[in-house]
Amino acid sequence: MSQTTLLEEVEQWSPDICKNELKTVLPKLVSIHCRTDSSTEHIRVLRIIMDMFLPHLRLSELEEECFSKVLPKVVKVFDNLMEEISSQVSGLSSQNTELTTSLRNSLQVMIQTLETVAMCVKHVCALEGVSCLSEVRSVPSCVLYLLRNTFQHCKESEVVYSGRLSLVGDLLQALFKEAYTLQKGLIELLDRVSLHEAASKDEVSDIVTVIHNLLDICSIISSLDMALHANTWKFAIKQCVKHQSLVEEHLRHSDIISCLCEDLLGSLSSCLELAEQITQQGLQAHSPEVKLCQKSTKMCRFFANTLVHYVKEFKDFLVTSCPRFHLLFLQIHSKFPPCLSAPSLSPALAEELRGAVLVAMDALLTQLLAFRPFVESVLAEKQSCGVDTALAHCLLLVSVLAQLSSQPEGALQLWCDGSRFPEETPRLSVFDAVFQSFGRCVLERVFPVRLPGVMLRGQAQGSVSLHQHVCVQLCACVAALPAPQLPQLERSLLCALLQPDVQTALLATDVWCFLARYGSAELCLHHVLLVAQLIKSCPGETPQWNHLSLLLRRMLFLMTPAHQMELLERFPASQEENVGVWGHLLLRSLAPEVRARLERELPAMAASACEDWHRSGCMLGGVDRLNRVLWALRVVVRVEAPEPKCVSSALSILAQLWTRMCASQVQKHGRLRQTLCLVLSLSASLVKSLEPHTISQAISCLTALLPLTALDDVTLAALEFLAALGSVFIPPDIQPVVLPRLSTVFGALLASDSWLLRQHTLEAFGVFAEVTNHEEVISQGLTSEESKTRVVNFLSKMVAGEEEQAEARLERLRADSATLEAHTRALESGQEPRTHTLAQGGQEQQEHTHTAKREDDSQKQTTLEPCPKRARQECLGWEEAKVHLQTAEGALKALQTLGGAIGPQSSPPPQWLLTRLHELQTLIAHISKQVDEVT
Repeated sequence: MSQTTLLEEVEQWSPDICKNELKTVLPKLVSIHCRTDSSTEHIRVLRIIMDMFLPHLRLSELEEECFSKVLPKVVKVFDNLMEEISSQVSGLSSQNTELTTSLRNSLQVMIQTLETVAMCVKHVCALEGVSCLSEVRSVPSCVLYLLRNTFQHCKESEVVYSGRLSLVGDLLQALFKEAYTLQKGLIELLDRVSLHEAASKDEVSDIVTVIHNLLDICSIISSLDMALHANTWKFAIKQCVKHQSLVEEHLRHSDIISCLCEDLLGSLSSCLELAEQITQQGLQAHSPEVKLCQKSTKMCRFFANTLVHYVKEFKDFLVTSCPRFHLLFLQIHSKFPPCLSAPSLSPALAEELRGAVLVAMDALLTQLLAFRPFVESVLAEKQSCGVDTALAHCLLLVSVLAQLSSQPEGALQLWCDGSRFPEETPRLSVFDAVFQSFGRCVLERVFPVRLPGVMLRGQAQGSVSLHQHVCVQLCACVAALPAPQLPQLERSLLCALLQPDVQTALLATDVWCFLARYGSAELCLHHVLLVAQLIKSCPGETPQWNHLSLLLRRMLFLMTPAHQMELLERFPASQEENVGVWGHLLLRSLAPEVRARLERELPAMAASACEDWHRSGCMLGGVDRLNRVLWALRVVVRVEAPEPKCVSSALSILAQLWTRMCASQVQKHGRLRQTLCLVLSLSASLVKSLEPHTISQAISCLTALLPLTALDDVTLAALEFLAALGSVFIPPDIQPVVLPRLSTVFGALLASDSWLLRQHTLEAFGVFAEVTNHEEVISQGLTSEESKTRVVNFLSKMVAGEEEQAEARLERLRADSATLEAHTRALESGQEPRTHTLAQGGQEQQEHTHTAKREDDSQKQTTLEPCPKRARQECLGWEEAKVHLQTAEGALKALQTLGGAIGPQSSPPPQWLLTRLHELQTLIAHISKQVDEVT
């Protein structure tokens, strides 16, 4: 009997004949199926086998007699059809009907193949007793292969068929539908399979392969159908958990986690795009975009919950996935407010997404809190967080702090202790990590971002700054912290306090003050003594010294009177080495007896140091000591009602020092600049008690220093003094000298190129103008229309120029934040920070930082990138002459002012003074002669 005749005859058989001829005919049909090269004959034979003979095989015979021989050929034919389509599709067109018919026939055979295999799967599912995968092991592998290739073809159809998709679109839809049905049947079959603990390695390997193949399919269908994608994932995870004890050591956990994370992020990104579109366009609830967004939100919730479930079941096998978890937290949090990169959504959509994703993220964090690899990833010393994820990392750490109180001791030690042994993976303590991450959020602090505050006493929840949010969570954690973790907390607070970043130091100060207030009085005393010793050992006026002094000032309010007196006994104010300890405090923080003692000792020490300096001939080497005591003297003077003895002592010191303030020396020596700043500050505090001639000397000195180029510290101190002068009536006998000079100083400072100094000048000018009796100073000080406009706008609180748009402001702040970060890094590494050019209103200038340590070289201007050995340029010679002339002119004016202040009624000038004046006249004549010869 020929092959064709056999097939025609068999197709006419009844079920009973098929059953009787099973053993004879089935092998022949299988042989025909394996030998045929025709896809049409292939599907014909396959249908006969599956439809007419398969129902008569026993379960034990299915694999051996049928599946293992037939299904491999099915896979091969399916591949051939795929290759045939790929090779012919480029010529597909509506005019080429022959090729179109051929391709459609190939797709039709693929559809029929899937239908027939689905029939096979359905038959197996109908059998009773199918519980072992080895009984039908060829079926899952064949089905999964067909599904993967089919879904891949459908996914790439737009690219494969390009503009000719309409010619085969109906068949592609039918192909996808049959694949969907086939997968549903496979899931039903696999759901009935159950492995026992005694399952063989092959059986375990088979189920592991099925799970991994399902994951591959998930990655393909993610963009095809939401429901199919979710159901496939759900079944894959179900199989993992169902056979957990057998497969947990064989699964590719890192791949599963990576796929789940990517699908979650993909769904979230899609949902955010739709939500942003809905918000911008104001779409209604019945619109297709809103419905699609709701479906995407459900997918987000599904993937987030699935991830939490998988981590709960397989956490011990997820060591290598912890960096991915960390990254996932950062990526997700960066997509939600208050992160600046988050899209703008309506409150309702934002809240719905938060409930779908962030709630599950909190549950995931709870699962991982006690997992050491995750802790090591989050607390790694070197974090790769970018600018866009800096806030997300900070918020993650704050979330950790919020949950630490409920964790067991072991987890608490993991987070709080940091790495202690060389063999451990290096990690920070959570407190160090919080302060460091807060320090990186420069842009978010400047913008500033707002976060939900704590709801108190049923009041409406308000928004707070990032500083307050982090501070509240840190303090809450500190309140519940066991005693063994306090030493590490103290080390972290001190480390943060010594950072150059001011806001990080302020955060550490706030938390430290809470710790001192929450703890015992003895703990507060212990901390104060430690901080005082650190202040005393600081080498000079550094950022760290300022931060420590601020902490001490605040902690003095928390001390008992007895402990304050103990501090004074440990660090006596009468000893000059301790002035740094007392120079920053506020008198109102002290008990009466402690305050009275300071008001006796500090002025006495200052008067003694000043007298010693005068007796030594006012040498430059003694200026440092003088500056220290003057700085401490401000403590007892800068109060609302200073003691009369303190005022008298301070006035005597100021009267002596103003006679020694020489403009040329101030410009030349940084130490004297600091002295002048301190004298100006003291004079501002005691301005109502100053003698008229002292005021005249002060104004003359400032006039001689004009234009105060590169003397920013002096300028700020001068503005404080000038603002205070508004409350003083200048006596008529010195008004002709003082008032014009006062107007000159204000006019010069209002015309400053630096927007920052200009702003301070406007504030000082406003204070002066509000209370002064000398209104002519106001009018004469406004020397230009530009200055008048600035003052009027400032006093009327008008913003000059157009209001900056939010996006432009954000971009500007990004650039400024980068500059601040570079400055902070330079300070941390001990380098001298570069100066940067600032632009405001079309004008540019350089801001220069000066300290008391700089000496003669402080006048050298620095550029953005200075050359280490720049050749001298001869053309600048006469420019240098201008600087020297300004210095000489200032010194001569100061001498003239001094002569006018002494007056004709005093004793005659000494002979050496007249001699020196004649020598100066001769020198000036000689210089003039040289200039005439050159010209």
